[in-house]
Amino acid sequence: MPITPDVLSNDEKVNIINQHIRSLRFAQYNADLDLIEANAVSNPDAVSVSEINSRKTAIAARIAALDAEKAPLEEE
Repeated sequence: MPITPDVLSNDEKVNIINQHIRSLRFAQYNADLDLIEANAVSNPDAVSVSEINSRKTAIAARIAALDAEKAPLEEE
């Protein structure tokens, strides 16, 4: 039987969300490093740089969504 969200306390939910955010922060830092590497060559590949920037934007959006999900849980 799967655990429903109602079974978890708000603190537990916040902890799970924070774990997801931490994972995304690792991905964000990896993307930062990828961008540094992509720009380190004399002729950076514009497509690669654009893809990395898109990945960074998507990660930031995911973090913002999780922060929005977490905010009301922290208020209760």
